[in-house]
Amino acid sequence: MIELRNLSYAIAGTPILENISATIPKGRVTAIIGPNGAGKSSLMGLMTGLIKPLAGSIHVDGVDVFAMDRTELALKMALVSQDSGVATRLRVADFVAFGRWPHHQGRPRDEDCKCLRDAMAKFELTDIAARFMDEISGGQKQRAFVAMAYVQDTDWLLLDEPLNNLDIRYAGALMRKLKALAHQDGKGIPVVIHDLNYAISNADYVIALKDGCLQFEGLAADVMTADNLSKLYDTNVTVSDVNGRGFVQHYV
Repeated sequence: MIELRNLSYAIAGTPILENISATIPKGRVTAIIGPNGAGKSSLMGLMTGLIKPLAGSIHVDGVDVFAMDRTELALKMALVSQDSGVATRLRVADFVAFGRWPHHQGRPRDEDCKCLRDAMAKFELTDIAARFMDEISGGQKQRAFVAMAYVQDTDWLLLDEPLNNLDIRYAGALMRKLKALAHQDGKGIPVVIHDLNYAISNADYVIALKDGCLQFEGLAADVMTADNLSKLYDTNVTVSDVNGRGFVQHYV
């Protein structure tokens, strides 16, 4: 599990996160939700050790994230951030292959090549493997980023708004893949997500932030209520059952 204890973070003296204490379970998909500016992306950066907190601690499977060296951390956690940049003249397969670097350190083995082929197939990138990253669509790029993180083969896969640029087919397919990776392979998968229907349908656990503070956390079935969501987003939200699944409606 990832344990966050009394976590605070600020940028240039402006509080971004304040006194966050929460637990993110392993073997589950955890949706991190909340309005814009709630601190969701900052929380992801803190969990991966990319930025340091003002106060508090972060432990990943019992180990202080800031006590790990970068290679150890890269073998433990993979991150897809929402503002990832990429060198344009890389072919898709070469880009995805970078995810294996922590394992082979520049000397790919047969196992690394097999992992790459599996990832390319799983995220439906095989047909565009030889194309350059600046020649493909935003949705295809997003799938390449997720594939690169997946091929890193870590216990934890952290995704910051992974549904960006994906159409409904690929968005739904990605969420189903993430759920399978969590439930079948035991990976811990925190996901920053804005589409509440993907969250209520696919997440096992939910952490909700607003104005840098924790609003609620718990099993999705327990905390994704109309009252909680209406207060979280300051708008009228209804939650109903459609064919045995929760459905969130927030249109006026």
